[in-house]
Amino acid sequence: MERLWNCNYIKVMIANFMLYFAFYMLTPLLPIYLNEYFAASKDTIGMVLSGYTVAALIIRPFSGYLVDSFDRKHILLIFFSLFAACFIGYFWAGTLLVFAIVRTLHGAPFGAVTVANSTCAIDVLPSSRRNEGIGYYGLSNNLAMAIAPSFGLYIYHILQDFKWLFGVALITAFIGLAVLTTLETNSTRRPGQTNKKLSLDRFFLTRAWLLAINIALFGFCFGVLSNYLAIYSKEKYGVMDGTGTYFMLLSVGLFLSRLQGAKALRKGYITRNTAHGMLLSLLGYTLFVAMPFPYGYYISAILIGLGNGHMYPGFLNMFINVAHHNERGTANSSILTSWDFGFGIGILAGGMIAELFDYTAAFWMVAVVNGIGVLLFFTAARRFFLKHNLNEDVF
Repeated sequence: MERLWNCNYIKVMIANFMLYFAFYMLTPLLPIYLNEYFAASKDTIGMVLSGYTVAALIIRPFSGYLVDSFDRKHILLIFFSLFAACFIGYFWAGTLLVFAIVRTLHGAPFGAVTVANSTCAIDVLPSSRRNEGIGYYGLSNNLAMAIAPSFGLYIYHILQDFKWLFGVALITAFIGLAVLTTLETNSTRRPGQTNKKLSLDRFFLTRAWLLAINIALFGFCFGVLSNYLAIYSKEKYGVMDGTGTYFMLLSVGLFLSRLQGAKALRKGYITRNTAHGMLLSLLGYTLFVAMPFPYGYYISAILIGLGNGHMYPGFLNMFINVAHHNERGTANSSILTSWDFGFGIGILAGGMIAELFDYTAAFWMVAVVNGIGVLLFFTAARRFFLKHNLNEDVF
């Protein structure tokens, strides 16, 4: 069997960890920052934070085209440099408007980097281990999610200064960039590739349109959870320490499900793995809001982690398997675009519902939307994938 954990695969994993560490260290704390430093209302917080996702959403279809048409390492290094540099803007964002502009602009390189890095990961994987490797790749996200929020909360509690958080995020991002400068790939542009007639499929994988709608619903749910968990915990329970523990438990679930799910993905059980994940997520989101007690709160974290850890790699493999080999970048950008679309709408809707009612109502909305996503998969999306699947070895 071909070697899975080669040197270049490890490098893209490390860079991905650094990318998401910088991202998740700030994500749960930014609503508190906006509320304390700018006295922003709940719906305003939602609007400001959703700008990041909107920018990522806009850039991702174009980044998929770029990584399929030009040298992927060069594209990756350019956008990773911009992603790291954007953290400097948080230091001088002295007004809510300036902060909103900086945060929105930051979303563009983030959107492009996630596409380019995951596509490079696919490139350096041996073909016989690709499904499995895609599943393991997400472990770097999950590990960052487990450590970064707790680390950010710790710094905030000790120093009570967000500039230290911005500084650590800046340094972390540049470490990831340094690792990628040593990456070796075979992803240079193929002769004549850019001469292919431009069409919508060069920017978005239209053959996966129903899968895109389905994953967007789950992105919606995670957008609300990841952005409003800290402020919900502070209002509901009067604590913030539990937020770090929650993200740690969620990431433990993600980590364990990726390890267990890799075996199923290696055997080609993509839709089965996805179905198990979305049902676990539904149970977790429902438990989170239906049992507002410590046990329900923390158990939901493990269930949501287990669910997303099975579900997202399954969807990613479905996108990859309805795409041709020269459309990997487009497939990657398409699933991330779909996830970001749902994620951004979730941030915006969560803030609006919380302003009109409260955060409990916002999380009930999440449970309902997740249920709709499950229903869509079992009634239509699974059959859609099997009809358009280009790989007979997965099902």
